[in-house]
Amino acid sequence: MRFSYTTIGLVLLIMGAGCQSNEKNAEVSRRAAPDSVAVFLLHKDTVNKRMTFPAELIPLERAEIFAKVSGYVGSLKVDIGDKVSKGQLLAVLEAPEALANYSQANADVQTARSRYLGSLDAYKRIVNAARVEGTIAAGELEKANSQMMADSAALNAARSKTSAFAQLKDYLTIRAPFNGIVTQRNVDPGTLVSAGNPKPLLVLENISTLRLRVPVPEAYTAATAESPAIDFTVDAQPDVVYQATLSRKAGALNLSNRTETWEFLFANPQQQLKSGMYANAVLKLGRKAPTFLVPSSAVVTNLEKRFVIRLRNGQTEWVDVRNGINLGDKIEIFGNLTAGDTLLTRASDEIKPGTTLVPKLAKQ
Repeated sequence: MRFSYTTIGLVLLIMGAGCQSNEKNAEVSRRAAPDSVAVFLLHKDTVNKRMTFPAELIPLERAEIFAKVSGYVGSLKVDIGDKVSKGQLLAVLEAPEALANYSQANADVQTARSRYLGSLDAYKRIVNAARVEGTIAAGELEKANSQMMADSAALNAARSKTSAFAQLKDYLTIRAPFNGIVTQRNVDPGTLVSAGNPKPLLVLENISTLRLRVPVPEAYTAATAESPAIDFTVDAQPDVVYQATLSRKAGALNLSNRTETWEFLFANPQQQLKSGMYANAVLKLGRKAPTFLVPSSAVVTNLEKRFVIRLRNGQTEWVDVRNGINLGDKIEIFGNLTAGDTLLTRASDEIKPGTTLVPKLAKQ
């Protein structure tokens, strides 16, 4: 059979047109079919996380000791590093003016007492004489009584003044307010001190027990510790793990860094740790009840909001959420969600609400 070139060309043209038509139909079909996306079913899970926070060791008690009265340091009984007991003498001040004022006040008391006793005796004599009618005028009796009352008030005032000077004299001896160790000494014998000195004479700390203060970020303040005891290390002994017990929580946030202070107590009888040390505290935090955990890629954060994308009846919708504890690959979320919701595994703000998608179930 013979075919002409014209016939062959016509056949090729028809075949090419058919192929182009099939490609166009396939492209139209692909455009019409909705995209498939990886999704997962939302469910609640237990939240537990081991976290390390910077912390600081401070003494159980700390006192900065200042001079109450002006004077010179006569003698120091302690130095830095010395252990002291409550009531132990730490320093003696010399203030001649205070001693002179106390002696003068004592003399004033003796003078006032003599005056009072004299006026009291005179008043009693006049009262006895006044029993005979017409002997003593009523005005004289009243005058004697007033003098006696005035001298009595002067005696009480002198006694109060003496007590005040006696108290100031007692301030010349400085004693320890509690058991502890002297950590600072800022004066020497002969130094002039007064109540207005910017630096304390001595600093006393009780480090038999140390407070471990941990600033916990706001996002974790509602979490509960797995155990009241936590482990911590210090830079001076990085290979030694110590343990402290939860004592109290601040109950309010520090507005400067949005953290709540959790305080743990560490028994330090051998004084192996020092106050002021920085520590790394390991907290095991969790929730009392299971909460929603999702892959980190399922949460979208932009300048306006934080949300996940839920697929309902094949249509997407944005659901606002709040973040909780971040577990790295997963994150805790809170929002208008229920268990069993279908969420996109990899969400993006480019996927607008109302987009039609075909779910492809994937493991979390």
